[in-house]
Amino acid sequence: MDFLKNNLNLLLKSNKNINQSKNKKFVQSFFNVKTNLSYQKATENSFHPQLSETLKEEKTLLKKKKFAPIDESKPIEIENKKKSTEEKKQKNSLILKLEQNKKLIQIEKDKLESKKVEENEEIYNSQKAHSKWSLYRIITGHTGWVRCIDVDQSNKFFVTGSNDRVIKFWDLASGKLKVSYTGHINTIRQLEISKRYPYLFSCGEDKKIKCWDLETNKAIRQYHGHLSGVYSLSLHPNLDIFTTGGRDCVARVWDIRSRQQILCLEGHTNTVYKVVMQENEPQIITGSSDCTIKLWDIRNGEILNTLTHHKKCIRDLLIPENEYSFVSAGADDIKIWSCPDGKYIRSIKGTEGIINTIALSSEGTFVVGGEDGKLNFYDYDTGEIFQKIKTPIQPGSMECETQIFDAKFDMTEKRLIVASCDKTIKMFKELDEEGENEEEEEDEEEEDDKKYNNKKSGINLQEDNGSDDSEDE
Repeated sequence: MDFLKNNLNLLLKSNKNINQSKNKKFVQSFFNVKTNLSYQKATENSFHPQLSETLKEEKTLLKKKKFAPIDESKPIEIENKKKSTEEKKQKNSLILKLEQNKKLIQIEKDKLESKKVEENEEIYNSQKAHSKWSLYRIITGHTGWVRCIDVDQSNKFFVTGSNDRVIKFWDLASGKLKVSYTGHINTIRQLEISKRYPYLFSCGEDKKIKCWDLETNKAIRQYHGHLSGVYSLSLHPNLDIFTTGGRDCVARVWDIRSRQQILCLEGHTNTVYKVVMQENEPQIITGSSDCTIKLWDIRNGEILNTLTHHKKCIRDLLIPENEYSFVSAGADDIKIWSCPDGKYIRSIKGTEGIINTIALSSEGTFVVGGEDGKLNFYDYDTGEIFQKIKTPIQPGSMECETQIFDAKFDMTEKRLIVASCDKTIKMFKELDEEGENEEEEEDEEEEDDKKYNNKKSGINLQEDNGSDDSEDE
């Protein structure tokens, strides 16, 4: 019991000590708070009353939100700064746009000026590049109108066909007659020398199409099928086929070796004056006096397109070597079309009367010959005439016999051979600006001929006369 009493006394003493310490701490804290408040009141009463109010508000804010006081002037300054920066940006963007527009305007002006300069240069170059042409030789020998011409790939000779039913071979350098072929019984309308074989093909108003062997100077094949005169003939550059067209309003495709007709292309309503075969596409182009041009597919013989832009008869067609297009010459105009769809590109104007023939060189010299006996020389790219030549009339012939039926360039493209209605063959030559003497011209001709004479050919031109002695196989 004594033990328990002692423990209770100890516990009571400890509790008293604890309570006394707590009371002391409470009194001290209360005294501290009082002293702080009195100090605050003294300070508040010592300052200006407005400042005391602001301090009170700040304290309340500090009590509610534990962060430093914010000045109200700062957001206004930030907004002003933002507005000023946006205005500066807008001004800078406008200045940049103005500068860009100025640059663009200057660039467009420079382009326009450069285009004008280029056009002037092209016109000047076209006028300057194409030198003049002059007549330097007239060949006589036919007794009828000379209707057609073709030049050999070796540039040694050229061939002519006439109303006198005779095919004549002429030396290109000297203009002398080499060989004459007889076998047609009516006017010969077109000749073409094969580029792959030593063959010459001829067609005429006697409904005959003949294949001549140039090594034996004899007709080895004849093709029957046309019901009237055959006016045009075209060999395919790669295949052993060729096409003909004539007065029976039909174009026919033939096999060279078997002499059989492969296709009969019906669709024109009048004479087919010109037929052309393409190398890149399986396509045939025909021009007729019904004022239409038709594009045919060789594979099935169907019409791909019919062009009705011409208003008069179409006499000649031509495919340029440097351009995927073709040119048509009618009695009204010359038009250029794209291949293979036949879209219209442009026209070449300036001719008068009916056009019979056109020729084009690789340098862009475009020659047009017609019934008025004039040769018009154009620049193919610009379509401008840079020279006109009126061909002279042969003594003894009438003024109406000045027509030009055909015109071909030789392989050097420095000479132009023209078939005329006055029974003559006229040869024109390209001249330099300063002009040359006849001796210098002849020397140049011989040099050009030597370049092409290096090619081997088995053509026999030593006989004076050739005749159609062979029978049809």
